[in-house]
Amino acid sequence: MIHSNFKDFPRTGRILGIDWGARRVGVAISDDTREFVFTRPVISYDGDSVKLVKIIVGLATDENIVGIVIGLPLRTDGTASDTTKQVMSFAENLQSEITVPIAFIDETLTSSTAQQEMGRVRVSDIKENLDSLSARVILENAISLIARY
Repeated sequence: MIHSNFKDFPRTGRILGIDWGARRVGVAISDDTREFVFTRPVISYDGDSVKLVKIIVGLATDENIVGIVIGLPLRTDGTASDTTKQVMSFAENLQSEITVPIAFIDETLTSSTAQQEMGRVRVSDIKENLDSLSARVILENAISLIARY
């Protein structure tokens, strides 16, 4: 089920954070206590959403995930963009293949926050790590919100 907020989201267990991209998907996973969040390698794919969903389902199964948080790219005024619709479509496809709850969180400024945390690094390091670091920021923000409910 896709949740509109975190009110009914699981209170314990590992959560998967996703920073969706048309060619690269950043992922991060919390520990069971949700005190720590770890990045995983970026998932590069050729735009085949069926293949991507299978990869995510496999990861969620292997890591004993109880919930998934997906960063939702909104315009600065809070309205949906074409990318927002693509992310929502991906989430619907994912939900049809997995039983854990999925929730969205606004991902505004997560990439810039992640890049600031990286400091001065080579462009190749940014390309290799930024998406998963953004997923980590997304997941950390979601964990903070979940704790408020």
